[in-house]
Amino acid sequence: MTAGTAAAPRRARTVWLMFVVAVVFGVVLVSPYLLLNIDSSRLDVSGEAHFAVLVVHVFTAFIALVLGPPQFIPAVRAHRRVHRTIGRGYLFAGVLPSGIAAVPVALLSGRIITQIGLTVPAVLWLITGGLAYRAARRHDYRTHQHWMMRNYALTFLAVTSRVLVPLMLLAQVPFTDASAGSIGDKASSMIPIGQAIGWIVNLIVVEILIRRSNRRTGARTRRSSAAPRSNARSAR
Repeated sequence: MTAGTAAAPRRARTVWLMFVVAVVFGVVLVSPYLLLNIDSSRLDVSGEAHFAVLVVHVFTAFIALVLGPPQFIPAVRAHRRVHRTIGRGYLFAGVLPSGIAAVPVALLSGRIITQIGLTVPAVLWLITGGLAYRAARRHDYRTHQHWMMRNYALTFLAVTSRVLVPLMLLAQVPFTDASAGSIGDKASSMIPIGQAIGWIVNLIVVEILIRRSNRRTGARTRRSSAAPRSNARSAR
C-alpha cells in the first residue's frame, strides 16, 4: 500500500466530516429566514428589498455550502457525470446567485467593515468559481481542483466566521473585568470582524494544502522518471 493509497480513506473521512459540519451550520444559517420574517433577520436590513436580497444570498449560500464537500469525495469524483452535475449545481445554483446577492447585501449594510469584509470575498468567490469552471472546460482537472478548493474555502466562510466570533470573545475574558454575559452581548458587533478575517484564514489554509499537494506530486514525478534511468543502467 502506497502512502497516497493509505491517505485516501483519511481524506474521505475529513471531507465527510466537513460535509456534516457544513449541513449543521447551514441549517443554523437558514433557520431564521425560513418564515421570511424580516424581524427574524440576523443582519440589520434597511428595508424589504434589502431583506429579499439577503434571503436569496442566505438560501443559495446554503446550497453551495452543502454541495461543496461531495465534490472532493474520491468515490463521487470517480463518477464524472455525478461529479459534473453536483459541480454545476454548486456553481450555478449556489455560488453565482449567492455571490451576486452578497454584494448589495454588504453595500446596503452601512457598516464599512461589513462592506469590505463581505464584498471582497464575494468578488473572489465569483472569480475563483469562474476560473474553476474554465479549467474544467479545458480539461485541466488539476487546476480545476485547486481553484475549486480556493472557491470552497470562500464558501466555508459561513462556518469559519461563526467559529471565530466566540473564540475572539473568549480571548477578551482574561483582559477585561466584564462578565461573560456582557462580553456575549458584543457578539453582534464582532460578526463583521469574524467575516473579514475568516475568508483570509480559509484561503491561507487551502494554499498550504495546495502547495503540499504540489510538492508530493513533484516528488512522485521525480521518482517515476528516475526509475527508468536506474533500470537502464542496470541492464547495461
